[in-house]
Amino acid sequence: MGMNEDIFSTADNQSQWADSRDELRRALESLGYPTEFADTIAKYIGSPKGIQRMAWYVNYVRPEKTELIVDEMLAIKSEIDTWRERKESQQANAAYTQLLNCGLDTDDE
Repeated sequence: MGMNEDIFSTADNQSQWADSRDELRRALESLGYPTEFADTIAKYIGSPKGIQRMAWYVNYVRPEKTELIVDEMLAIKSEIDTWRERKESQQANAAYTQLLNCGLDTDDE
């Protein structure tokens, strides 16, 4: 059963990613940009939520310069990377704390 859950989770994630990318495509197309530009941005950001944020930015700010779009893309990617690094650090700290509290799991009998 666990295997099926993984398959559905992956399919849901791919669907969410594609939906976010399509939303960004429509937003950028409304400003006259080609879909390849949206695809490049989506691939660079790499996160459905980040791509949705980018689409929101394009739809509501309606930036007039490509440089503004690229700056926002870089800012979103930087925030995602910082968040991931913080989560990894928290997980490492939790594992280290557990090691300190419980010691190494050795089977000395």
